[in-house]
Amino acid sequence: MDLTSRRIIKGLFQKHFIRPVKRLGQHFLVDEGVFWKIIKVADLKPKDTILEIGPGIGNLTRELVKRVKRVVTVEKDWKMVEILKETLKDFQNVEIVNADILKINLKTFNLKPKAYKIVANLPYYITSPVIRKFLESDSPPKEMVLMVQKEVAQRICPPSLKLRGTGAKPKMNLLAISVWFYAKPEIISYISKKSFWPQPKVDSAIIKIIPRRKSMISTIVENVDQERFRDLFFKIVKAGFSQPRKQLINNLSKELKIPKEKVREWLSRVNSYGRFRIPRGQRPRVALFACNKIQPSQRAETLTIENWLSLVKSFKKFML
Repeated sequence: MDLTSRRIIKGLFQKHFIRPVKRLGQHFLVDEGVFWKIIKVADLKPKDTILEIGPGIGNLTRELVKRVKRVVTVEKDWKMVEILKETLKDFQNVEIVNADILKINLKTFNLKPKAYKIVANLPYYITSPVIRKFLESDSPPKEMVLMVQKEVAQRICPPSLKLRGTGAKPKMNLLAISVWFYAKPEIISYISKKSFWPQPKVDSAIIKIIPRRKSMISTIVENVDQERFRDLFFKIVKAGFSQPRKQLINNLSKELKIPKEKVREWLSRVNSYGRFRIPRGQRPRVALFACNKIQPSQRAETLTIENWLSLVKSFKKFML
């Protein structure tokens, strides 16, 4: 069964009396070359476990099950599940789950931390919540290979992030900060909208996300409640991005309910507490993120993730 053939796909839909649902982002990959790109990027091994989100008609799933030990595929639309039962009936190592990935308990899948990979074709409206759900979970994946809208991929991986040391100013956003806090994302390649049926209005991209081995929090702060630090981090970041075109001093003051003068001093503060005690004879070094030095007139998009971490680290010592 050639599931890259538009004729065969249309025949399947007619047989099951269904149509692609636009609001669910149902656009099915029909470009065989893209399948091989995804398979290559996922670096599949015979003992791998794959969690596939949004399998559609199962055309990529059929290639995955031939190469790994176990595939768990989660599909929200029960009508699509009926098609999957037909297209995947010859494979014993696949589990078809009819569920909303955002609502299901991950323990259902019995997946061990960093012992499985995610492959997914994500609609725009669930891209951010799906990424955060897995990166924040107690059982994060070893890696995620995702097809997302091109614009979303570029938001997750702003071009300036690749230009460290060049003097280029970052143009960050809340989604990029959220992903970089937990993982290292990379755009692998772009996919033409012509590679899908029905054809969407925009191009897509393949991105790879690899969770960090150690929490970014633990690399800068010791003996801290990481969950509370994370909550404070996102509270401050969301406040900064509450009105992206406005100055930081205005957003932080309004959302955090702190007087502007206090915020001004906090943003530009050089911290005196961020030094390590080191043995005599060794070269002194200043702790990472030892100062903020942020202009109150800056916009949130100009701050790096290091800037945000510095602000959070200094928040309690300075504000209380």
